[in-house]
Amino acid sequence: MPGFAEFALAGAPVAGGALLGLAAGNFKGPDVRGSIKADMELLAALPPEQVERRAALQRSIDMRIDDIVAAVEKNREIRQLAASYSGNWRDVVVFVCAVLFTIVWWNVSHDRTNWTVVFIVLIALSVMVGIYAARGIFRALATFRHGRRRR
Repeated sequence: MPGFAEFALAGAPVAGGALLGLAAGNFKGPDVRGSIKADMELLAALPPEQVERRAALQRSIDMRIDDIVAAVEKNREIRQLAASYSGNWRDVVVFVCAVLFTIVWWNVSHDRTNWTVVFIVLIALSVMVGIYAARGIFRALATFRHGRRRR
């Protein structure tokens, strides 16, 4: 029976992967709106006789505003695409692969320090992917049955 320290050390790769996923999800880019506001204050502070500088700064501000508008439109398109996704055959393939890898891991030597942690993660992954795949299959069947009733 492994000790608590061995169990914690065995879970380090899994915990590291989870932390990396969390960090990637929480990444924040630069504050573009704040820099535009600062540039507009700078533009207001520039004397009117510095025409070239004022024009260059105004072009820079306009380009960043255009970039923000384009990014918002692109994000809206991506959200609509993600919301309309109803699953397909790849979900079932990922589920089968997760189950098969869990079976393979079961046959790995149980004396490894990270065996239990990885096995628990694989079971959880198989359940989550299975639920997602089942949702897609049920939606496909509902769509198929709905289409057959129309005929």
